[in-house]
Amino acid sequence: MAPRLVVSVCLALFLTLACGAALGFASPPQPLTGNPADRLADRPIGELSYDHATRCRRSPSPGALALQEWLTLHVRGTSWGIMRCEKLSRRDYSLHAEGRALDWHLDASDSTDRRAARRLIDLLLATDRAGNEQALARRMGIQEIIWNCRSWWAGSERMGEYSVCFSAAGKPRRGMSPTLAHRDHIHFGLSRAGAAKRTSFWR
Repeated sequence: MAPRLVVSVCLALFLTLACGAALGFASPPQPLTGNPADRLADRPIGELSYDHATRCRRSPSPGALALQEWLTLHVRGTSWGIMRCEKLSRRDYSLHAEGRALDWHLDASDSTDRRAARRLIDLLLATDRAGNEQALARRMGIQEIIWNCRSWWAGSERMGEYSVCFSAAGKPRRGMSPTLAHRDHIHFGLSRAGAAKRTSFWR
């Protein structure tokens, strides 16, 4: 190829990538093959614990930022943020208040998004090759998952009904916003160890 043509092609490619970055076009996520927890099967795995939030902090935790980056690299969807100072009761705060929660935008009304969410949640709660249940969630320090009126908390065997979506009689509530019902995003909450990147996946 002639030198001038090489320069022209390279310049065009550079401008395309630069413009794409400037406009916010991200590289497509790289699909995961297998369970990442399997690579850590020879390392000790911590038990799941649930750490309540007790105040509002000013900045995201290292673990929430790391989880956000990992999802961006491997999973369909986009981040809807980490920080939100929200008090739930007299002594209890949202995990967002301590920078220990991440909302990941996927739309349950979109079939492709719905499949991506199911694959991700199944992966997090899967048993690894060493027989460790919910291995990836434990290794990441994830202590809660909420999606599409379903929820999982540290100590639960599987996803169950998200109580906010149901009345005291167990009937689905009508007219709930997609965000409150978590139909337009997955909520991930981290334990204090996961937020500090002290769990085996982040070390």
